Formats: sequence, C-alpha cells, structure tokens
Amino acid sequence: MSSKNTSIQSFSLGKFEDRVQQRLITWRREHLGQRIWEKDFTVWSPAPLPEITDRLGWLTLPKTMEPEIAAIDTFADEVKADGIKHVVLLGMGGSSLAPEVFMATFGNAPGYPELIIGDSTHPGQVAATASLVDLKATLFIVASKSGTTIEPLSLFRYFYKSVCEITSKPGRHFVAITDPGSELEKIAHEKGFRRTFLAKSDVGGRYSAFTAFGLLPAALIGVDISSLLRRARAMSEACGPTVPEEENPGLVLGAVLGELALAGRDKVTFITTPTLKAFPDWLEQLLAESTGKDGQGIVPVVGEALGAPDIYSPDRCFVHMAVEGEVEPEIEEEISYLEAAGHPVCRFMLRDKFDLASEIFRWEMAVAAAGAVLGIHPFSQPDVQASKEFARKAMADGKRKERGCDTTVPVESCWDRRQTMTWIRTKVKPGAYIGLQAYLKVDPGIMRGLQYLRCHLRSRLHLATTLGLGPRFLHSTGQLHKGGPDTGVFLQLIDSPLKDIAVPETDYTFCELFAAQALGDYHALLQSDRWVIRVNLGTDPAHGLQMLVDAIEATE
Repeated sequence: MSSKNTSIQSFSLGKFEDRVQQRLITWRREHLGQRIWEKDFTVWSPAPLPEITDRLGWLTLPKTMEPEIAAIDTFADEVKADGIKHVVLLGMGGSSLAPEVFMATFGNAPGYPELIIGDSTHPGQVAATASLVDLKATLFIVASKSGTTIEPLSLFRYFYKSVCEITSKPGRHFVAITDPGSELEKIAHEKGFRRTFLAKSDVGGRYSAFTAFGLLPAALIGVDISSLLRRARAMSEACGPTVPEEENPGLVLGAVLGELALAGRDKVTFITTPTLKAFPDWLEQLLAESTGKDGQGIVPVVGEALGAPDIYSPDRCFVHMAVEGEVEPEIEEEISYLEAAGHPVCRFMLRDKFDLASEIFRWEMAVAAAGAVLGIHPFSQPDVQASKEFARKAMADGKRKERGCDTTVPVESCWDRRQTMTWIRTKVKPGAYIGLQAYLKVDPGIMRGLQYLRCHLRSRLHLATTLGLGPRFLHSTGQLHKGGPDTGVFLQLIDSPLKDIAVPETDYTFCELFAAQALGDYHALLQSDRWVIRVNLGTDPAHGLQMLVDAIEATE
C-alpha cells in the first residue's frame, strides 16, 4: 500500500476491511488500474459520455509538464527581478484552490511576492483585497479554464481599470491562465497582457494542480516546482498501470472511500497537523464535485473541530494527515479513541511538505476509482450550471427597481431567526448533514462565529457540518449539494452591504452579482428538492450572526 518513494498510508477499517479487500480482488480480476490508464470509459459508464476520455490528461501531467518547468521558472525569476511584491490570483474553484494550498503550505520564499487569492464578489471583500496591495508592485493572474467565468472576469475588469489609472501600460500587470482558444485568451491579447499560459484542455479544473493553474502561482512565490513534479511522478508510478490493484496506493484508497460510502460512512472528516491545514480545502472540491451526482456522493467535512467519540453518528470516517516531526499527542489520543469506538480511520504520513504533491496525485486517482465504486462519472459537474442559470435570471430580472445593495430575500423565503433551530430539527434525518452557506464578507470574527455555530449544531444534533463561503463553494461543494445524496439541510446566510462597487464595462455592480449568486443558488437548491432557508444577517453580519447563535441556543 505504500512505496519508499512516496508518503505512507494505513487504514483501520474494522468490520469494513473484508468488503474493501473484496473490491480490490474484483478490480484486479477486471484489470481496473490498467483500464484507467488506457482511458477506458467503461470503468465509469457503459456508454461513452462527454468529459470522460477527454478529461483524463491528469494521469500523465507529472511527466508531460516537465518540459514546461523552465519557461515557468524563468518567468517567475523575471517577476521577482521586477520587484513585484504581491501576486493576486483572480480565479474560482479549481483555478484557485491549489495555489491557495501552495501558499498556505510553503509560504513565499525570501524575495518572492506574496500570493493573495481573489475569489469573492462581495463588494466588501473586493475592497479589502484592493487595500492590501500597491498596484505598482502587483501582478494579477486571471485564471479561468473556460475563459468565461463571471467572477474572475468581473474582478479583472475592476482591477484593470484601477491599474489603468496609474500606468499607460496596464497589461504588464496582468497574466492569463486559460485553455487554448478561450475568450480569456482573446481578452489577454487585446489588452496586451504580459503573458498568457495555456493549460491542458484534457484536464478538468479540479484535477489541474499540476498544470499552469497550479504550477505558475507556485513558482511565482518561490516554490521548487521541479520537486513537486518529482514527488507527483513517484506517486503516479506507484499507481501505474502494471501495479497490482491491492498494491496501488490510489486504488486502495479509492476502494476504501467508495466502500465506506456505500456502507453509509460517507462523511469523510479531515484532521491535519498545522503544515497541512489548507490541504483539505483542495480535497473538499475534489471529493464533492467529483462524487456528488446521481444521488450519490462523499461528503467532505473540513475545518470541523475534533470532538469526543460520542458526538459522532455512525456515518463518519476520519482521515488524519501529518508531516513527520509534527507530533500532536492530544490529537493522536483523540483519534485513537475514535478508532476504539469503531470509526474507520485513514492515516497518511508525509516525509515533508513536498509530499503534498504525492498526496494530490494519490487522491486524484482515489477519487476517480471511488467513482467506479459508486457507479458515477467523476469528471463532470452537471448541477453546477443550475446555480449559474438562476443567477443570470436574477441579474436580468426586470423587477429590479433600482441598482443598489439590497440583498433582502422575498418575505416568503425569509425566516425569523428564532425559528431556525426548530426548522432544522424537523428536517434532519439519519445520515443527514448541515451545510452552512456563508454569503458574507469574511473576517476572523465572522469565521469564529461560523465555526462556533457549526460545532454547536454538531454537538446538539450529532450531525456532520460543512461550511462553504460564497460564491467560491458554488464551484466545488455546490455540485454535491444539488446532485449528491438528499441528506443536506442548508442554512444560507447573507448580509446587506452598506457600500457597493460598480463592475467596469458592465451594467451591474458587485453587490448585484453577489446577491444574484446567492439567490440563484437558493433557487437551484429548491429546484433539486433540497431543504434550505435563508437568513439575512443585516448590515452588521457579526452582530447578526451572534443574534442567530443566541436564538438557536435559546431554543434548546
């Protein structure tokens, strides 16, 4: 299950061990590993479907990207030499999550710029990002596979206008990462972008960590991307087509994830040592968007504080990731209690930070294989489009009487805060989870309040909780919410911003876009027959959130 050249995995599965072993025996008889590498669509579907064979380019990225390392590193050196202090990445989901993890894990090396992720259309968040940088010493990356994603294009228009005000050559401050022939590639040419990096068209967004989407931002902050690819290649070889299925670390993990989900243990709860604290955010999208469809799905639980064994329902499995030398005796003890209580536990030990690349490939292979267990197609995202369509409708709605920041929901959809806990109690059922959807300007105080709320709900109801920040989660867990198992109970939290920002070259504002995205997601959930309520926290969301917490606690 491991190789001397890769990080180590181990499993404590208890009564589920036999079914996992049987799955691996079946896969060996069916030559599953070889068929995945041969891009055999029958692994996932009896008939060829879009986004299967043309989305398997990730398998060979650790090798095929090697020739591009020199050009990426040379550009990173140029940016460093120019005295750039900040790189702001304007992207969503698969275009931004891997770079965010690289920044959180490695930091920016001495002399290299700091990476800031711009993935919120909340006007307060946009203004906060703008306040962090000196435009003269900032490089903006506009990242979009399709080249038409509304969030990064809106953010680009805003920052491009700002840069135009300080220089006659604004394009020098912008770089594009996109697929060949996209609308963004055309914009980059017209605006005179400093560079355009073209990604692989046969790689989906959530599998794009080893394309330019992940490697360029990593190189810009001084990460040794050659070492990343070497570690990824070691894992890809350990998962190669001739490796027996029961010795293939990616397939073993895929069998574990898939069989546990079929057995009702579909809430994969992540625990990490400090170095790896951001990695589950990337894994969240990979798991949720890949498996959450056709009524099936694996629910990633990220950032939920660890609790005592008796607060967990029998729908959990736990994943513990650690880097050698980062010893946390109390966490280890708590995990051993969970194991003793009968909860499946998966452990991963990384030699150092660069083994993060090994884990990225391992989990990519594992999630692809888990899709075969669940009988779903892991490379599509059919329900993501629903929210986009409803958001477009909200944006074009002729009922808007005036432009402004009013994000108040229709009265028939707006619940009194005191009713929230009662409503949740009536909707939950065995195997349920509570999804908090925070369409808010997020700061440390808001995050503390949201984490307190989810832990309170978990402890009272013994349910898994998830937390998504809008609109970024629409490109990740949003697929699971609508297409996955009908076990989610969703609490959408919105606010009413006091200030707005116009989006240049358009007829809308950030406030209107943000509100439309929240409302669009609400209607998409209703269309999918999901249980969802909206609570407007008002112009002071921190105070509103505290009122909500107080009201929920008062109903106990």
